[in-house]
Amino acid sequence: MITVHHLENSRSQRILWMLEELGLPYEIKRYERDKATMLAPPELRRVHPLGKSPVIDDDGLVIAETGAIVEYLVEKADGRLGAPAHREAALRYRFWLHYAEGSMMPPLVLKLILGRIPLLGKSSQKRIQPMIDNHLNYVEAELTTRPWFAGDEMTAADIMMSFPLEAARSRAGLDSSRPATIAWLAKVHARPAYRTALEKGGPYAYA
Repeated sequence: MITVHHLENSRSQRILWMLEELGLPYEIKRYERDKATMLAPPELRRVHPLGKSPVIDDDGLVIAETGAIVEYLVEKADGRLGAPAHREAALRYRFWLHYAEGSMMPPLVLKLILGRIPLLGKSSQKRIQPMIDNHLNYVEAELTTRPWFAGDEMTAADIMMSFPLEAARSRAGLDSSRPATIAWLAKVHARPAYRTALEKGGPYAYA
């Protein structure tokens, strides 16, 4: 049985969604953020030295990092939600799978951190927004050409992209001026597996 060490309002919501899409059995161990710092609680360090979420424990095998967990679950599910057979689509799949955390999330996190710094942080945010807009424009252009990030079918790449785009809609300027991206988010949020994962996961500010 897979145990998901799930932190509220975090990247780990994607893992619950993926498990629901794959139909794999799992249980959730929930953690709450520190109300003052909004950081993960120290209890998570007992699961993994980094003390972050998501982390899964699959019968004693502990795996951290969202992308690594996603790839593990694709393999465990015999390739479901994995790379499409067509080479071009497979390359897109790998790109978006890694782009989500490697390229899009860093400026979003930086904007969040700067927003918590009085005066200087607020002014610095203005320098970060053009970087985020560049990413959002790129995503919008890509989603006008196909229904899902890799191609005609939803894959794990879409699951990986959900959190940065939800975060961007919440705090970084993603709105109706980018209709293809907003339509993609609406399509994601309407999926039964997503709704079930949301019910099981508890507080999540971005849906």
